[in-house]
Amino acid sequence: MKKIIWRRIAERDRDRIFDRIAKENPRAAIELDMQFEENAALALQRPNLYKPGRVRDTREIVTRPNYVMVYRADVSGITILRVLHARRKWPLEE
Repeated sequence: MKKIIWRRIAERDRDRIFDRIAKENPRAAIELDMQFEENAALALQRPNLYKPGRVRDTREIVTRPNYVMVYRADVSGITILRVLHARRKWPLEE
């Protein structure tokens, strides 16, 4: 059975986004978080649905206009690598 794996850094990204939005609008934070879950589930079903990512072998899901979910698909499922604000530079330069 294929599965969704959230890397620890992606979970932290998601938590930070939730906390920031929840301070002003808890309902909006919950709805956005549910959208992240729904997008991940859809990517699991159809891994090539979303556009190729800026990093090799990744794909990117635009969640609403402001957030991008970066993931990698393989035979076991998908791995969510990051959840970033769209204005944030990605990939990060070293």
